[in-house]
Amino acid sequence: MNGNSNGPDKKVIILIIVAALGYFVDIYDMVLFGVVKSESVSSIMNGYSAEEQSSTGKFLYNMQMWGMLIGGLLWGILGDKKGRLKVLFGSILLYSIANLANAFVTDITSYAIVRVIAGIGLAGELGAGITLVSELMSKENRGYGTMIIVTFGALGGVVAYYVYEKGALIGDFIFETFGYQFENWQVTYIVGGLLGIMLLLLRVGTIESSFFKKMSENKNVSKGNLKLIFLNKENLTKYIHCIIIGIPIYFVVGLLIMNSRDNFAPLLGINNLVNGKAIMYTYIGLSIGDLISGLLSQLLKSRKKVIAIYLTFTLILVINFLFFMNGISAETYYFVCFLLGVSTGYWALFVSMAAEQFGTNIRSTTANTIPNFVRGSVNLIMPIFAFLIALNCGDAWSALIVGLIFISLALYSLSRLQETFGKDLNYFEEE
Repeated sequence: MNGNSNGPDKKVIILIIVAALGYFVDIYDMVLFGVVKSESVSSIMNGYSAEEQSSTGKFLYNMQMWGMLIGGLLWGILGDKKGRLKVLFGSILLYSIANLANAFVTDITSYAIVRVIAGIGLAGELGAGITLVSELMSKENRGYGTMIIVTFGALGGVVAYYVYEKGALIGDFIFETFGYQFENWQVTYIVGGLLGIMLLLLRVGTIESSFFKKMSENKNVSKGNLKLIFLNKENLTKYIHCIIIGIPIYFVVGLLIMNSRDNFAPLLGINNLVNGKAIMYTYIGLSIGDLISGLLSQLLKSRKKVIAIYLTFTLILVINFLFFMNGISAETYYFVCFLLGVSTGYWALFVSMAAEQFGTNIRSTTANTIPNFVRGSVNLIMPIFAFLIALNCGDAWSALIVGLIFISLALYSLSRLQETFGKDLNYFEEE
C-alpha cells in the first residue's frame, strides 16, 4: 500500500482512518447548516417574516462559502510551506471551535461571523487528507485511499440529520446533567464541535508525506507559490478546468437539494417536504456514488471515463427531476434526491484528479483551493438562477439552463485534461 515511503503500512491505514473521520465531521458541519438553517434562523429572528428568514438563511450559507474560499487559499499555501499534517489538524481544530461557538450565537451578525470562521476551517481538511494519501500510497492504489475517505466522509451528512432529529433527547440529557436547556439546532452544533475535538486525539501515529519531507530539504524549490498557478498559462488552464469539472456537483447539491423546500418541492406539488431529510438522502447517495466511482476508476484504470459517465447520468436525472415528476409523493422525491446524490458521487475522483495534475510544491495549494472554489461556485450558480427567474423563465427552466451550462462546460474541461490514473507524483513545478 505504502509505495512512496519506507514507513509501515499500518501508519498509512491510521492516516486514512483519521482523514476519513475528519472529512466525516467536515461534511457533518456543512450539511448541518442546511439541516438546522430554518430552525436556527427562526429562533434568532423570531417575529420576522418567512421571506426575511429565508433570505437570511441564504445569506448565512453564502458567508460560509466565502469563508471556504478564503480558507482554501490559506490552508493550501500553509500545506505546501509547513506540511500537510499541520493543515489537517489545524483545520479540524478551527471548525470544531466554530461549531461550539455557533451553538451560543444570539444575533445574525454573530451567526454570520462564526459561519465565515467555520468555512475557513472546513476548507482545509479534505485537501490535506487527499494530498497526504496521494503521496503516501502507491500510484496504482491511491485511488482506494481517497475513495475510502470521501465515501465514509459523506455519511457525516446522514449523521447530522439524525443528531438533529434526536436533538431533544440529547438536550434533555444536557439539561439533567448541567441544568441548561438547549434547542435542537444548538445541540446539533455542540455535537459537531465535540466530534471534531475528539478526533484530534487520534493524531498520534499519523505520518507526514515523504514527498513533503524531501521537498523541505530542498531550499531551492518554491513552495505554495501562487505565481506557479496564476502566472503560468499551462497550470492556470489546468486549474480552471479542474474547478469547472466539479461545479455540477454543487449545482445539484447547492441549488436543487438545498432549496428543495423553498423552490423544487413546491414546483412538483409537494408541500410537506422536510429539507433536512432531502439533504440526508442526497448524502447517502453521494457516499454510494463515491464508492462506486472509486471502484469503477480502479477497474477501468481511468479517472476521466468515470467522471464523463457520471456527468451524463447527472444530466439525464436533472431533466427527469425538473420536467417529468410533477405530482410525485414526498417519499419519491427523497428517492430522487438519493439518485441525484449517486450521480454526482464523483467528488473523490475529482479531488484526486485535481491533486494529481500538479507538482509536489503546489499540490496542497491546488488540492485545497480547487474543491473550495467549486463549493464557492454556489455564489455564481445562485445569482444566475435568480437572474433567469427574474426573466420569468420559471424555476424548472432556470435550473435546467444553469445545469446545461455547467455540465457542458465540465464535459469540455474534462476532455482538455490529461488522464492521471497511475501518474508519478514525485516532481516539482518550476517557475
